[in-house]
Amino acid sequence: MKNSNIIKSIRITLVLTVLLCVIYPVLISMAGKLSKGQGNGETVTLNGKVVGCANEGQKFDKPQYFWGRPSAVDYNAAGSAGSNKGPSNPDYLKQVSDRIDTLLKYHPYLKRSDIPAEMVTASGSGLDPDISPAAAKIQIERVAKNRSLSVDQVSQLVAKNTEAPLLGLFGPAKVNVLKLNVALDELKK
Repeated sequence: MKNSNIIKSIRITLVLTVLLCVIYPVLISMAGKLSKGQGNGETVTLNGKVVGCANEGQKFDKPQYFWGRPSAVDYNAAGSAGSNKGPSNPDYLKQVSDRIDTLLKYHPYLKRSDIPAEMVTASGSGLDPDISPAAAKIQIERVAKNRSLSVDQVSQLVAKNTEAPLLGLFGPAKVNVLKLNVALDELKK
């Protein structure tokens, strides 16, 4: 009786080992090869040079660029994490207040209530590559002014770079900040 249980356990272990250590990784690798970047991540290029990865947030703080969501780890992919500071933490509240003040300084046409929360709060990963269309729209006037472009030109670029929810149902509409900023740089050609 005991020997039959041991044999069953060994069989189950062998079957699960083959399934989880061979078949599953091969299927995932094949699925990755069908995705953008063939499983290596989607890179973004400008003038034939890779300038970043589309799925990893980067720091943009110059007024002629769209800004992404703040990062608790200063956009360090090796140390991806949130700040773990709660909404009642005085340091966190000061940080958010400072971010609001900075946004209002560069966007004098905004009211505090116009600022989307994502523009002043860091994400859980600290590396969000996307912002909402609302977060992009509040920056259009600043970017247009600093690039000597019309508000309409920049608005059209934001609209062109806005990704709809997957199948129109899953997830929010979003704007990839790196792709949008590369598209801005390409306008100047």
